[in-house]
Amino acid sequence: MQRGTENEGARLAGPIEFSVQAYFQAVTRTIQQLPYSTIHQIIAAIMQAFEQGRTIFVFGNGGSAATASHVMCDLNKGATTNGHRLKVMAFTDNVPLLTAWANDAGYEHVFAEQLKNFVQPGDVVFAISGSGNSASILEALKAARDAGAVTVGMAGYQGGKMKDLCDICAVVPSDDIQVVEDLHHAIAHSILTAVRAKLQTPPRTMAASAASTGD
Repeated sequence: MQRGTENEGARLAGPIEFSVQAYFQAVTRTIQQLPYSTIHQIIAAIMQAFEQGRTIFVFGNGGSAATASHVMCDLNKGATTNGHRLKVMAFTDNVPLLTAWANDAGYEHVFAEQLKNFVQPGDVVFAISGSGNSASILEALKAARDAGAVTVGMAGYQGGKMKDLCDICAVVPSDDIQVVEDLHHAIAHSILTAVRAKLQTPPRTMAASAASTGD
């Protein structure tokens, strides 16, 4: 009986192990195709916002909402160095406000209406969406453009409708939403790491580095 149980466990583990391996192979393949130059442009936009004392607003739905909150935490605390601090707000974290706007104006307006309270010309509005087609994302990007903000984003698939509403959009070229979300987190961490390194650099060196790299 015990031998049979072991064999059954091995039989069941085989396909699962292959599936896990195949998933990570898909992630690895997609990493090679990431739009690295676009990611550098997002970093440059964030650094410009810092240098001009602007605010960065970030938001997303579902798993992308968690990513947005993570980006906010990383850039507010993780990038704080040498007395330098970024100003970052996530529109995903105030549940009473989210539900109030959803109830009274419709869910598609939950980010746009929050944005209208704060956004100023030159601020950075950072949208995150797997599909790139969420109505709440599109409405917020339209409001951002109307206000003269810089619109940046991370999307998957082909970028969806949000790609045309973003000044800069890093699209993860995959139709697997889990792969897209994994690599959105990785891109976010690469942005944090680059921004933190730049903030640790003395001002004159920072300016020379930006000039030489085109950032």
